[in-house]
Amino acid sequence: MGLKEDLESNPPCHPRACAIQDCLGKNDYDEAKCSRYIDALYECCDAFYKKHGDNATSPSCPKPNLLRLKMKQRQDENSK
Repeated sequence: MGLKEDLESNPPCHPRACAIQDCLGKNDYDEAKCSRYIDALYECCDAFYKKHGDNATSPSCPKPNLLRLKMKQRQDENSK
């Protein structure tokens, strides 16, 4: 599925959160092996908040301030 479908899922971005859990379970909870799934969830959640505003909620997404912090941390790590 694409971003549009994942945004419209109930709850929003849930398929991407599930993909992270599946990946972690298959990889002995090694987060580094699931990085692309984490980035995909953050991409979806960022689009969700841009569309619905920072007061919107989805149990699959971190709160907006935490999401932005995590995205910045990941970007900083990748630029090293």
